[in-house]
Amino acid sequence: MAAQNGKDLLIKLDLTGGGQFETVAGLRATRLSFNAESVEVTSLESEGGWRELLSGAGVRSATISGSGVFKDTATDARARDIFFQGITPDFQVIVPDFGIVQGPFQVTALEYAGSHDGEATYEMALASAGALSFTAL
Repeated sequence: MAAQNGKDLLIKLDLTGGGQFETVAGLRATRLSFNAESVEVTSLESEGGWRELLSGAGVRSATISGSGVFKDTATDARARDIFFQGITPDFQVIVPDFGIVQGPFQVTALEYAGSHDGEATYEMALASAGALSFTAL
């Protein structure tokens, strides 16, 4: 795979609850992380004393984070509403030449900052809140 442009890693949110996904505007940096907890089942009978893990067990999760500047009132307002209402709408993350990850996420952090001689910025963090789907590109 060739090098990819970072601006093509997109976070999209469902603006209406009806599958109308819009890119969260003004993002300058984005990150998607996948995690899986392991379940250890090592016992005295484990061959050679090697640790054994239970296949298919444990909790899988994903986190999304992004930071940027305010550019679009619709996506800004929707992210704020999602946080204050505590709801878990569908989000999409487009990873160039990899695929689309989609599913429910909860906004777990929403931070705003600004200085007297610069632009207002924001950061947001999301945690998966259910099963995610993956579609290869």
